[in-house]
Amino acid sequence: MLYLSENLKKFRLLKNLTQEDVAEYLGITPQSVSKWERAECYPDITFLFKIAELLKCSVDDFFSE
Repeated sequence: MLYLSENLKKFRLLKNLTQEDVAEYLGITPQSVSKWERAECYPDITFLFKIAELLKCSVDDFFSE
């Protein structure tokens, strides 16, 4: 999970999306997305595929250096 938080934020910013945009797409709170990006907690595994779809990347990209 070393790179997950950093990569979530990086890919989100590359797509010019806000934390609110991601949260709305997933049906969760923006605070949850913020916590993921600060590595306070991690998204449920079922969200990873939806996030990858939104950010136009693969789930593997979240864990790459």
